[in-house]
Amino acid sequence: VYQIVVMRSGSFDSCRVSVERRYNDFFQLHRKLLEEFNEELEDVLLPRKLFTGNFNPESILERRLALQDYLAKLFATRCVRHSAHFSEFFTEHEQKQAHVLLRAGQFTAALELLQTVLEIQEKLLPWQKSTLTVPALCAIAVCYRDLDEPEQAFSAAQRALPPVRRYGLKHYRAALLELLVDLGYQLGRPVAQLQDELTALRNGERGEVCFQSLKEVVIHKFI
Repeated sequence: VYQIVVMRSGSFDSCRVSVERRYNDFFQLHRKLLEEFNEELEDVLLPRKLFTGNFNPESILERRLALQDYLAKLFATRCVRHSAHFSEFFTEHEQKQAHVLLRAGQFTAALELLQTVLEIQEKLLPWQKSTLTVPALCAIAVCYRDLDEPEQAFSAAQRALPPVRRYGLKHYRAALLELLVDLGYQLGRPVAQLQDELTALRNGERGEVCFQSLKEVVIHKFI
């Protein structure tokens, strides 16, 4: 298992966040990238898997440095840096695991993983779509709501709403607005504008709006 520390490029980054990946994870990433960017990755080679001497300290060090260099070359390739496959390599495993925990009602454990996912995604945002963090923020809002921490739930949902509005993510928008309205009433926040937006959305879309709760939307995202 290799530990990968993700830091924001080009600026001081004191927030250390890391994930663990096996060689097979690198192999699967490389296979996906070659399917999409075969010509661009002609000179980027994935270090070969060792079948003997894997636990020799020198072999481990050599492999670690080779994989580090491999990731650096991927990042230096613009089309790869902007690819969804690249961001998913750092977050997909944790995100799926978090949703398993969420479905099982283990919200505290799910939150820990989701916070790691969100921190990594925020570091990748200069090269990824601004919608990247929406699933994690929505899942975090659901966890906090079910842990009876409405302030944190409201804050996470508020952060998710702007990109959902801007990019027309209909399957999230109504559910997010409904959660924000419910939490807003609970917290004594002004929610009239949110309520009007939700009503207009439901009346205007004529059956196209998803009437699932945000929890249902989040859970179905990773089934």
